[in-house]
Amino acid sequence: MLMLTQFTLQGTNTYIVGTGAKRLIIDTAQGIPDWAEIISDTLANDDYSLSHVLLTHWHGDHTGGVPDLISLYPDLKEAIYKHTPNRSQKPIVDGQVFQVEGATIRAVHAPGHSHDHMCFVLEEEQAMFTGDNVLGHGTAAVEHLSSWMNTLRLMQSHNCVRGYPAHGVVIEDLKAKINTELAGKLRREQQALQALQRANRSMLGGGKSKLTVKDLVTAVYGAQMDAGVRELALEPFMDEVLRKLAEDGMVGFDMRGGVKRWFAVV
Repeated sequence: MLMLTQFTLQGTNTYIVGTGAKRLIIDTAQGIPDWAEIISDTLANDDYSLSHVLLTHWHGDHTGGVPDLISLYPDLKEAIYKHTPNRSQKPIVDGQVFQVEGATIRAVHAPGHSHDHMCFVLEEEQAMFTGDNVLGHGTAAVEHLSSWMNTLRLMQSHNCVRGYPAHGVVIEDLKAKINTELAGKLRREQQALQALQRANRSMLGGGKSKLTVKDLVTAVYGAQMDAGVRELALEPFMDEVLRKLAEDGMVGFDMRGGVKRWFAVV
C-alpha cells in the first residue's frame, strides 16, 4: 500500500491499495496540480492502474482531486464511489466489499464527522482507514457529537489493530486512540454539566442559573484563551457538547434575544 500526504492539516492522506496491476485509491486530496502529478508519476513508474476511487466523505479536501483523476484517466468516471453520491458517482453502502489483488476492503458507514462518512476495513491487515473520524494528530471536528461517539464505539467493534487516518500519521494502536478520544469528550461533557450545576447551586431560592456557550467556554477552559481559538473551535465544540447533553436529557435551554441560555436539569 502507498500512502501519499503533505496537503492539508499535516497532510490529506491518499492511499493506493493493492498489489496487482489494478489497485484502488482512497480519497483524492483537495484538487491541486501537485497531487495529480504525483498520482500520474506513481502509476506510470510502477506500471499499474486504478480500478476504484473510494471517497470517505464529501468534504473538498477529500474529493477535490476527482476531476483531475477523471481528466487523467477517463475510464474512472464510472468508478467513483461515495456514500451519498452525486449524479456522476456510485453509492457505497455499509458492508459493501471492494476487492483488488492483495486487498479486500469492507465499507463501514461511520457518521459523526459528517453524515455521509465512511470508514474502510482492510481485511488482510486487520486495519481500518479511519477518514476524518479519528486522526493521526489531534482530534476530529464533528458534525454531530452523539453520532460521532456512537460511531467510535462501532469502529472499535471491528477489532482493527492499526488505523490509517485521512490526516496525520498512521495510528499503531487504534483501540487505544479511540479510547483516548472517547474519554476526552466524556470529560468535557462532565465539565460542562458540572459548570451548569455549580451555577444552579449559586442561585438563591433554588432557581436555575442559565449560561451561554461563551460563559461555559470560559468556565471550562478559562478566560485567557485566544479569541480566534474560542470562536472557531471551542465555542462550536461546546455547542455540540450541549446538544448531546440535551439529547441525553441532562440540560435544557431558553432563548433570549436569539441566544441560547443553558441550564442543568439533573
